[in-house]
Amino acid sequence: MKNNVQMNEYTNLLQDVKQRIRSAQYEALRAVNKELISLYWDIGKMIVERQKKYGWGKSIVENLSKDLQLEFHGMQGFSERNIWYMRNIFVEYENKTNLQPLVAEIGWTHNIVIMERCKDDLEREFYIKMTRKFGWTKNVLIHQIENQSYEKTLLGQTNFDKALPEKIKNQAKLAVKDEYTFDFLELGEEHSEMELERALISKVNRFLVEMGGAFAFMGNQFRLEIDGDEFFIDILLYHRRLKCLVAVELKVGKFLPEYVGKMQFYLAALDSKIREKSENPSKRID
Repeated sequence: MKNNVQMNEYTNLLQDVKQRIRSAQYEALRAVNKELISLYWDIGKMIVERQKKYGWGKSIVENLSKDLQLEFHGMQGFSERNIWYMRNIFVEYENKTNLQPLVAEIGWTHNIVIMERCKDDLEREFYIKMTRKFGWTKNVLIHQIENQSYEKTLLGQTNFDKALPEKIKNQAKLAVKDEYTFDFLELGEEHSEMELERALISKVNRFLVEMGGAFAFMGNQFRLEIDGDEFFIDILLYHRRLKCLVAVELKVGKFLPEYVGKMQFYLAALDSKIREKSENPSKRID
């Protein structure tokens, strides 16, 4: 019996050590990738700065490629074509503060695919974030782009079509998804709306991360008083980039048409009583 217990404990130890090693390997790879992207970014920046200062043309890239390959013959990545990518990615993202920090979150070849195949900034942001979140390989990323996943995401969400100005409509659609997966709550298949709300609030940090990271928590069962009557919004958030309040209505089961009217009532009340003049109209997630 004692031997069996010890064997089980050793098996548990072995699994824990294996998991820790894999975790360390993953973090090391992330760190290496981040440093590599930083290196390529800096090389691209230095090329652009020298070209502007001295009026150098295309030959600078060709010369750099030859000399760097001679000096660092054990390193890959200094082909003429790849150095052009370094320069072009710097030029493309230099003044785009929302995209610039995201570049280091995915692999170099992924960045090249997104830069070459996606011309819209929101489209690029979408595919960078999805690649980071789901760990897409280069081929999977290409398939997703060819399958127009970005366009389908926009077409599948019509909540904001009438409420928002055209210039931020697509931004809002991408910021607020139709469906969210809250597996970390560990709720059973059968649970009430109140249980769902309590579970989300108890792990509010994880909840906000799943929602995309740009939300601030304003409160749950947020009280509104209208003509002497009290109403309560399940969860109220604020989206920092869109600069608007977002009301979350939690429902378990099939979505019913009357829910829309209730939410429109809440949104009108938020805009009338809570929204600041500088903020955009309130939105809903139901």
